[in-house]
Amino acid sequence: MHEAGFSDRVAGVLVGGAAGDALGAGYEFTRPAPETVIDMIGGGAFDWAPGEWTDDTSMALAIVLAAVRGPGIDLDSVAAGFVRWYDSNPPDIGTQTGLVLSERPGSALAMLAQAQSLTGRTGGNGSLMRTAPVALAYLDDPAECVAAAGRIGMLTHYDEHAVDACKLWTYAVRHAVLNADFAGVREYVSGSPHSAYWTARLDEAEQGTPADFPNNGWVVHALQTAWWAITTTDQSGPEHLPLALSACVRAGNDTDTTAAIAGGLLGARWGASAVPARWRAMLHGYPGLTGADLPDLALRIATNSR
Repeated sequence: MHEAGFSDRVAGVLVGGAAGDALGAGYEFTRPAPETVIDMIGGGAFDWAPGEWTDDTSMALAIVLAAVRGPGIDLDSVAAGFVRWYDSNPPDIGTQTGLVLSERPGSALAMLAQAQSLTGRTGGNGSLMRTAPVALAYLDDPAECVAAAGRIGMLTHYDEHAVDACKLWTYAVRHAVLNADFAGVREYVSGSPHSAYWTARLDEAEQGTPADFPNNGWVVHALQTAWWAITTTDQSGPEHLPLALSACVRAGNDTDTTAAIAGGLLGARWGASAVPARWRAMLHGYPGLTGADLPDLALRIATNSR
């Protein structure tokens, strides 16, 4: 079995997530037909350029740019980065995230208070979609990795399921970078206070189809869609990454986000080199970066964290 090198896996966290995001962007809110060839076509509901990443990666990069100043990740820097992105007038922003950032909170504490004040459905997938880079800042500290994922998630999504999902996925991304496998998902859940709930959800994902978890704008169904795509496609080599990303897109609905979520973990396992070179060359987006910039940013964070 192919084993990507450590630095390749570090880079894969960002490159894989961005590739999934840009791949899914052209299919968002649709359900591609089985005969459709999934490719980085752009377009979609927000007329993205081919290879352009969306809010998923743009918000992840706010975390990345805070983390490169590490060690660790300063929450006020993350919050400021989110507001800067909001002020850039992005074409797409999640409803819940928009309700928080439209207040332009001036600190992490103010942002958290705004997130806490929201009522109704507060378990969107908008914190999970951006969580993978957190793992790179805490490669030497699994407990702090999990805690930081929760803190950063809560800046916009103060919801038990959303916080739990971020902790689970970030733990798994860290584990994949260090061990080149997907075992971190079940490892985290086995020790979680909500083990029974997440074990059942993962079992549903592995044994079911996207029709069993269709509301993937909800964080739980988004995680299930990503895990379904990862576990039901051929894992025998690095081709697993594009296969699983394409499966996320075929699942339909919030295609850029489910593929971004899966891509962070797939890249952590298989490395940036597993992302097709043509896709890597096309990647670009806010704040004026390209796919070529992502490996260096990832490696700078990882170097700070070890």
